Amino acid sequence: MLTERVASRIPLRVGKALSAVEESAEGTKLWCGAAAAMACVGGWRGQRAAATGLAALAMAQLISNGLCKQLNDRPRPPKEWFPHDEADDCPDSSSFPSGHTAAAVAFTAAVAPAWPAAGAACAVPAVMVSFGRVQSGAHYPSDVAAGAAIGLASAWLTRRALHMIARHWLSS
Repeated sequence: MLTERVASRIPLRVGKALSAVEESAEGTKLWCGAAAAMACVGGWRGQRAAATGLAALAMAQLISNGLCKQLNDRPRPPKEWFPHDEADDCPDSSSFPSGHTAAAVAFTAAVAPAWPAAGAACAVPAVMVSFGRVQSGAHYPSDVAAGAAIGLASAWLTRRALHMIARHWLSS
């Protein structure tokens, strides 16, 4: 099975790094910290990027955790597939989709057009969070792929909505 192969082929040091980044993303701490840093050091551009990123993240969380997980009851991958004890700490909620991935991708994809350098910096931990969700035993690769799709859609919808609001506000 793909999930088992991915988890068993990740070197121990890489797995520890993925776990550390994944832990920092719990409760969206990583993305809120990144938004605060952008808003403080990035001036108007940083504030706009931070606000857009947080709005997209909120939408992704609402869609993935508030809607999709409630409609799906997919069990987490079996613990015996993983050569470590991280799988013992998996939540009881549905595996599908990955809310961590949805939040990471939404934040990053919304920030990137507003401030490309910050978006590129956020892409590294976003990818690490996504791989970490499979490596830790919390998700199947398809859960992560669905989370990424939700994140991209949330970023696009957020940026589109903000553009429409700004255009309406400027025309009034």
